[in-house]
Amino acid sequence: MLALSGRLIWVQGLDASARAEDAIAQRTVTRTIPALRGDITDRHGTTLASSVERYDLWVNQLQVDQYLENSQTAEATGVEAAAEDLAPVLGWSVADTEEALTGDAGFSYLLKSVEPEVRDAALAMRIPGIGADRVAERIYPAGSVGGNILGFVGNDGAALAGTELSFDDELGGTDGKTTYERGAQGQIIPTGMQETTPAVDGEDVALTIDRDLQWKAQQTVAGAVEKWGAVGGSAVVYNARTGEVLALAEYPSFDPNKPSDYAPEDLGNRSISSVFEPGSTGKLFTLAAALEEGTVTPESQYEIPYEEWFEGHRVKDSHHHPDQQLTLAGVLKHSSNVGTVKISETLTPAVRYDYLKAFGLGAKTGVELPGESAGVVHPADQWKGRTRYTTAFGQGYSVNALQMVSAVGTFANDGVRIEPSLIAGIRQDDGSVRPLGEPESTRVVSSETAATMRALMDNSVDDETSSAAVDGYAVGGKTGTAQVGDGTYTASFIGVAPADDPELVVGVFVFGLNSFVSGSRAAAPAFSELSTFALQNQGIAPTGVAGRELENEW
Repeated sequence: MLALSGRLIWVQGLDASARAEDAIAQRTVTRTIPALRGDITDRHGTTLASSVERYDLWVNQLQVDQYLENSQTAEATGVEAAAEDLAPVLGWSVADTEEALTGDAGFSYLLKSVEPEVRDAALAMRIPGIGADRVAERIYPAGSVGGNILGFVGNDGAALAGTELSFDDELGGTDGKTTYERGAQGQIIPTGMQETTPAVDGEDVALTIDRDLQWKAQQTVAGAVEKWGAVGGSAVVYNARTGEVLALAEYPSFDPNKPSDYAPEDLGNRSISSVFEPGSTGKLFTLAAALEEGTVTPESQYEIPYEEWFEGHRVKDSHHHPDQQLTLAGVLKHSSNVGTVKISETLTPAVRYDYLKAFGLGAKTGVELPGESAGVVHPADQWKGRTRYTTAFGQGYSVNALQMVSAVGTFANDGVRIEPSLIAGIRQDDGSVRPLGEPESTRVVSSETAATMRALMDNSVDDETSSAAVDGYAVGGKTGTAQVGDGTYTASFIGVAPADDPELVVGVFVFGLNSFVSGSRAAAPAFSELSTFALQNQGIAPTGVAGRELENEW
């Protein structure tokens, strides 16, 4: 008795607080309150990705027997009564509902991701042991429109691709938690400890793209790919003055509501991940470098045979022709490889390399999406043999589509290249957008050289007969076609509009052509279609200035 008395004094007196703490710890449960993911919108606030509030219904089977146990009028009580009342809400049979409510599990899910109305109806019955946790379902209201930009999340809500992944910290928010004491059957002890830290929902991210323009870009590039039996394609609409990407389209693409239905290679952005030799669009940078260095003028004259040898290396034009007498403007208009090499030889390879780098080639654009490839521009001291000449007309180095559109945008923006961006900023509660910073800008060529290049590009596109023409507008641009290592071809057209006061740069790229198809056939008509829509969509009126015609021959 003395020993028992001593132990009792120890337990109830000296050791009481420690044992009380142990008991509380055993009774305490902490559960997560998930944060709702922020929306992704287009530039006008149209929702492209959103998290809708849903609930997971659960049951503590040990408590359901208490349902209506004190009722004087109920014909049935406990699990039987609960099943009859709850079945219509769940959309189940009474037998299935009774089976789900029966057992000795302290916690099991009944139905996941139900709408708030279902949750409210279930909890309104006050069935002991029935509860609900808030969860979020990610939806993409525009379907496949912008899917390659938006990316997607997994079943567990984890960001897996696109803007969802790049801006996961901003979109994801912070989960909350609730901690409480529960009884032997799992019920909350009313007088026990309860603490709740509310969830902080994620911020809304505003993109620079326009939903309608993005839709049109996807439709246009899909049409070009299907028409020519190509493997895929990309289209870019870029504001050269602000650096904003107004559309970044891919085909094939995917619907982020059901990404598992699509091939893995279609879940990204070929515009930044796929690299290719630009072909003749690369001639623009050779001419710009020579003009900026003062070694040529638009009126410089050249004798152009169909083919010519340069230090033992043959260079030929894409189509056979008799000897021509072309000005520099004519070299670009006729897209002469021979003429471009002659222009390039007025510069050292090192100078040409520096200009390619200044135009942003061989470096990531910095656009806010995962998976970008920088392409490859080898240093000039590695331009051995034929490479010295092929780099003049867009071969021997690789680029991505967005790089090329951004680089050509340099001419449209008075000689200053602006780093492209897809993110306008964080949308605030009042609807305003808080920018994340200013894009970097780099002067590459002078205003005079940029103006000359615009004139040359305008001269290259006949606004009456060209397949790239846009009704009512003067446009300038350049075609490109290059063979890929697997034997297929990439065709492209990049242009600016309006040519005399450009704001938009539009690029269309068709990949995986089985045979040589010029950019003027495979890509230029799509450029015309997309540019027509983009100019109207952005409210850019014609300037009324006719297209420029330069002296192309001498």
